[in-house]
Amino acid sequence: MQLILISGLSGSGKSVALKALEDAGYFAVDNLPATLIGQLLQWVSADKVAVSVDARSASTLQSLPVSIAELTQRGIDCRVVFLDSSNAALTRRFSETRRPHPLADRFNGIDACIAEERRLLAEVAELAHRLDTSDVAPNTLRGWIKDWLKLDRNRITLAFESFGFKHGIPSDADFVFDVRFLPNPFYDPALKPLTGNDEPVIRFLQDDLNVSRLIDDVASFILRWLPSFMNDNRNAITIAIGCTGGQHRSVYVVNQLAERFGSEQQVLVRHRELGNA
Repeated sequence: MQLILISGLSGSGKSVALKALEDAGYFAVDNLPATLIGQLLQWVSADKVAVSVDARSASTLQSLPVSIAELTQRGIDCRVVFLDSSNAALTRRFSETRRPHPLADRFNGIDACIAEERRLLAEVAELAHRLDTSDVAPNTLRGWIKDWLKLDRNRITLAFESFGFKHGIPSDADFVFDVRFLPNPFYDPALKPLTGNDEPVIRFLQDDLNVSRLIDDVASFILRWLPSFMNDNRNAITIAIGCTGGQHRSVYVVNQLAERFGSEQQVLVRHRELGNA
């Protein structure tokens, strides 16, 4: 049996992720108290189950780490994904939907609700593969979830993510590299409407020696410290590469790094800003 536990902040996209899993054939349950997960798996006949566990059942969250350990010992493939978003993005989404925050009856104001929810879920976030959905469209999130499902949980995953600094740094990043000093195709009228996936932009960046030097340096850094992460039983590392808008330089560098490591490691590629185009 495979069990996917979805957690995260209210408004971060948990419903979108759960629906994506349901569409992929998972038996999906929303807002299940953590103490009932074991009973659910005894009752359900499906071999793929997805459960949303969050602050709406806050009193049971403390038992989640123990439950996960027990389920793993029983041979269940248990995976946890934690969806996060910036306070600004969460506030905007609650304003747009005009829905109250689940903790609004206990705390005064959206900022106080979000702060308390982060506190309640902090330990859960440490157990999970984290995804920052602040600037991610629903279709992009669905794609990220499907890509994540294909991974071998027994192998470490290198997630290379491009982003634009003007939209904020991804909160799920373990390492952030700033490539804004590289030559910018944005200022070439012929290249401006393209992205780092397009051949003219690729040729433009390939012609600059500093670009290849940077890629070599980042790759060397990852290679040097990857064994330490593996010894620490980490199952994923997110390396975020940022340029100004997240369209050209960061996309190219991420693609190059993913190509270098793809033959040796388990690799995910995420282009945050391109997903919203």
